Amino acid sequence: MAVTISDVAHAAGVSKGAVSYALNGQPGVSDATRGRILQVAKELGWKPSLRAKGLSSAKAYALGLVVARDPKLLGTDPFFPAFIAGIEITLAEHDYTLVLSVATAPGAEERAYRKLADGGRVDGVILTDVRHNDSRIGLLRELKLPAVTLNRPDADSPFPAVSMDDTDGITAAVEHLIALGHVRIGHVGGAQEYIHGRSRRRAWESAMARAGLAADLFAEADFTAPGGVAATAELLRRPDRPTAIVYANDLMATSGQSFAQSQGLSVPGDLSVTGYDNAEFTQYLNPPLTTIATDPMRWGRVAAQALLDQLNGTHSGEDTDLPAPTLLVRASTGPAPSRTIKQATK
Repeated sequence: MAVTISDVAHAAGVSKGAVSYALNGQPGVSDATRGRILQVAKELGWKPSLRAKGLSSAKAYALGLVVARDPKLLGTDPFFPAFIAGIEITLAEHDYTLVLSVATAPGAEERAYRKLADGGRVDGVILTDVRHNDSRIGLLRELKLPAVTLNRPDADSPFPAVSMDDTDGITAAVEHLIALGHVRIGHVGGAQEYIHGRSRRRAWESAMARAGLAADLFAEADFTAPGGVAATAELLRRPDRPTAIVYANDLMATSGQSFAQSQGLSVPGDLSVTGYDNAEFTQYLNPPLTTIATDPMRWGRVAAQALLDQLNGTHSGEDTDLPAPTLLVRASTGPAPSRTIKQATK
């Protein structure tokens, strides 16, 4: 059972009011009494109640995270569990909690932010899946909610960003495939409303252009496994189908690789495949997936710390740039086939 103020007062031989003054650093007790109370509290293992701390300091001791994606994605896309775990690790070190809201219905996302702001349920929020001309920036300004964003928005934002440049990773994947002799290199991208969906597509386009190759094999998906299958099928039905595909995340790459194999294609004999994120399971695929290694747990930790620093008045206001992800070559990529691969039937 948790040690209470009453327990501390009884052991120290003082009133509960004196204990409250001492533990909260308020006047009302002598230095000697304060020292005795603090020592007794330490010996008993007393820890402050977050609810009580919030009431006394007007802080919620909680940060908010609103995810506007299908709840199933939180369980299937390895990025989110690792990212949230990183947030939780940092918050636990500071006696904060995370308030997670999943908002998918029309208008639910704005309502979720307003609900978090009403009554001071959270002290600030972490903004993920930043979009083109993101309307949430203006909403958070209106609500006067401190925030950090994952990557710098393309619209004016007063909030510090924690960024990871995905350009180098995608570029390395394309250059790796070109070095293997591929010239028809496709890209299955995430939703283009997202900043990271656009930046990965642009990195692919730029790398292809620098090599003098056409960047005309693009299929937009939604970062989900079914989306990866549909986009892969679209590219493989083309008469000028690719011999390699660069995917915007591991989940789509995994489902795309499986689909290609179900159509009788050899990976990497007929089709080379690269992913993005380096989810743990990718090393156990057959063949193991060449991917771009990122660290979503670290991203979560750094984002949470940046927001806490902002709340404590110790943040510089500058953006934080994390190390760029790197290419991890495995067996899903190989030399370009010398023969024309068969066309997908589905």
